[in-house]
Amino acid sequence: MEADQRIIIVEGKTDLKQVKKILEEDIDVICTYGTLGVERLEEMIEEYQLDELDVYILVDEDESGQKLRKQLSRELPHAQHIYIDKSFREVATTPLNHLAVALLSKNLKVKTEWLK
Repeated sequence: MEADQRIIIVEGKTDLKQVKKILEEDIDVICTYGTLGVERLEEMIEEYQLDELDVYILVDEDESGQKLRKQLSRELPHAQHIYIDKSFREVATTPLNHLAVALLSKNLKVKTEWLK
């Protein structure tokens, strides 16, 4: 694992691409690919040492996203939550400037071009 002690958890590959496009710093972004089984979640926690990192949860504002957020919150109570506006529903379809502001709100460095 890299020196950075932060990691962002998203639902899908498109979410990952959007977040990576905006971030100015090299932070790991990992996908859950939707709701996780208990075994897969435990594997993820162990593989990425999530108990020892600053974890950010960024999921869709829909039913499955909320279910995943609750599940991750139970297993990673120290995680911080990044929210998108409910009107956008999905991280992948959130305008990049809105996504940049959401990331910036957690002191994550974003490319200034997305803040205009």
